[in-house]
Amino acid sequence: MKITAISIFPEYFTPLDLSLIGKAREQGLIDFKAINLRDFTYDNHHTVDDTPYGGGAGMVMKPEPWGEAIDSALAETDAPVDLIVLTPAGSKFNQRKAETLASAKHIIFACGRYEGIDARVADFYRTQNQVRVHEISIGDYVLNGGEVAALVIIEAVTRLLPGVIGNPDSLAEESHNELGELEYPSYTKPANWRGLEVPEILLSGNHGAIAKWRREQALSRSQQNSSIEPQD
Repeated sequence: MKITAISIFPEYFTPLDLSLIGKAREQGLIDFKAINLRDFTYDNHHTVDDTPYGGGAGMVMKPEPWGEAIDSALAETDAPVDLIVLTPAGSKFNQRKAETLASAKHIIFACGRYEGIDARVADFYRTQNQVRVHEISIGDYVLNGGEVAALVIIEAVTRLLPGVIGNPDSLAEESHNELGELEYPSYTKPANWRGLEVPEILLSGNHGAIAKWRREQALSRSQQNSSIEPQD
């Protein structure tokens, strides 16, 4: 999978050199590139934003550098491209979206800042062949920029690629799986820690009973979390 992130802070993506994603990059499973949006500006100050039409607080990111930066990324591939514009106004990211994006050939992340990217950027690329535009939010809150959101999506998507996770069976048992359930609680040695005991069933060696217990725990967790109401 090819991944391109466009940002005024490309250094934000150095964590992708670490852990499983870093190993996947070394193995050629993931081809990642960060592009500096300011490289596509032509004034002395490398300006990427301006005041909003209609007035209002904050600044809006200009369409010209975004168009040139995205075009440069598109020029590097003949495959269909999924362009993800990170915005708090986008559709909510979830495991189903991660699974869909895991089949993508090339994902481009547009990491906006300030009051966001001029809306014409997303509108324009929706008209382009071979480009699918997704406006995505990772939650009901506002971040300073889209870089953190892009890192979240990159990790959620790339861990689903064949060869990235050492034991692919673990993907079937984790939270938000195909059944929509949360994962059962896990324990390891020692059996007693600070007066807290590992559930006795897990020490029984009865794999049928353990599987039944884990299933019950997963269902219970899922029901409890779905019924939690926000507090004032």
